[in-house]
Amino acid sequence: MAAWNTRHIPHQHGRVAVVTGANSGLGLVSATELARHGAKVVLAVRDTAAGGQAREGIRAVVTGADLEVRELDLASLASVQAFAKELTAEHPAIDLLINNAGVLHLGPARTTADGFELHMGTNMLGHFALTGLLLDSLGRIDAARVINISSITHKNAHLDVDDPASKRCAAEA
Repeated sequence: MAAWNTRHIPHQHGRVAVVTGANSGLGLVSATELARHGAKVVLAVRDTAAGGQAREGIRAVVTGADLEVRELDLASLASVQAFAKELTAEHPAIDLLINNAGVLHLGPARTTADGFELHMGTNMLGHFALTGLLLDSLGRIDAARVINISSITHKNAHLDVDDPASKRCAAEA
């Protein structure tokens, strides 16, 4: 059997797909290929200017792509709630949610607007909250899917022995 590639994606016409972090990396590729196969794609991005550039880049390679750019900051539960409320008002049924966005946190300890460690709050808790808020919309579609993309960055991670947060994590491990 030949290796899977984007040619194996079935038609997506009439389907609504939400892709977090759709302005770069795997999110951009996912959004592009879903649009190429006919889905209406919501580019859920923290920076709407970057999202607009991504939208134009997709439209340059996918004629007639049906794309929306919407602001979503996964490091803010208020932003997640506002995004979900606005999205479900316009799209009561969602076929596909791709939880892709993430931050790579290096350097001094930082927290989200809600006080969670930045990496954990953005990459995990924000997506968990978003998925929960969209469950009703996803439940309206028999074949709805939620896809969580993660990184292999952890293989290159290391503890900074001079950072108090790293010392705490090492002590708790």
